[in-house]
Amino acid sequence: MALQQLKNRIKTWLPTGAVGLAGPLGGLLAVYILLVAGLGIYWSRAPAPFDVQAIIAESSSRPATGVATTLTAIQLGESLLSKPGGFLRNDIAPPGVLLDNIPNWEYGVLIQLRDLTRAMREVMSRSQSQSREDPDLALAEPRFNFQANSWMLPSSESQYEEGLAYLRAYLARLQDPEAKEAQFYARADNLRHWLAAVDIRLGSLSQRLSASVGQRRVNTDLAGDGAATQSTPVPAELEVKTPWAEIDDVFYEARGTAWALLHILRAIEVDFADVLAKKNATVSVRQIIRELEATQENVWSPMILNGSGFGLWANHSLVMASYLTRANAAIVDLRDLLAQG
Repeated sequence: MALQQLKNRIKTWLPTGAVGLAGPLGGLLAVYILLVAGLGIYWSRAPAPFDVQAIIAESSSRPATGVATTLTAIQLGESLLSKPGGFLRNDIAPPGVLLDNIPNWEYGVLIQLRDLTRAMREVMSRSQSQSREDPDLALAEPRFNFQANSWMLPSSESQYEEGLAYLRAYLARLQDPEAKEAQFYARADNLRHWLAAVDIRLGSLSQRLSASVGQRRVNTDLAGDGAATQSTPVPAELEVKTPWAEIDDVFYEARGTAWALLHILRAIEVDFADVLAKKNATVSVRQIIRELEATQENVWSPMILNGSGFGLWANHSLVMASYLTRANAAIVDLRDLLAQG
């Protein structure tokens, strides 16, 4: 009885004709909500891993040194732009603007693409430090460093498309035996240069993932150098904890980072095969790939859990941190191995 009285009162508040429209509008709203929710679920699925050897076989007319790495960089960029929903990090409308897991996954992939193209521009395409940089890579690398949340004028996608176009131009010149100026130098020092950037990225992600449970840490910022100074004094002990709302963001950024890295390392195994064999380091690369593959296992929980270290509930961030830390330790060992004569 009370419910019927409430309905009658609401009808008196509505303008004339609105009562008749309430039914159709409500139906349209329900359909819209279901459509947005369905698209959001579909768009939240990360792309499946691709076969590096297969794209080399399909796309390479000449198996020149550097083709595998360049093709992989192109495929990473295309995966960001052509996956379901396209590039979502700069979306301003539903369902993209309502999602946060896959945009953070995209950011992890994008960071690795930026680091790789920077290494290709700075060292891998140059015979020595004073050599002229490749013109296509010089134009590609800054495109990928464009901000990831620009919707228009220009959009992030348009800049990344331009970067891919320059990478394709560089690839075409690599595959052309007459284009002597296009080179890719697979040397141990060049590989160590890129691995140094990977080391820093994985170390930072491991720390952010581990901070999901919160802990007090001794400040080691100036450790190892008695004369070192810093701009602003900080306490001797720090309370480090990732905010609750950012835990899943860091997790999916790490997942995207690992997804990109395992593909790049498979390409590195092809282009740097002779270098790795000489250093007896091929098995080290494969072990790193295996650790990264473990980060791509299905997450069966409907949400990223943040249980305490030895508590009742799982902590997905600590599991991810474990795999990344082991991969990072193997990368440090690989860099030392490559530095040996």
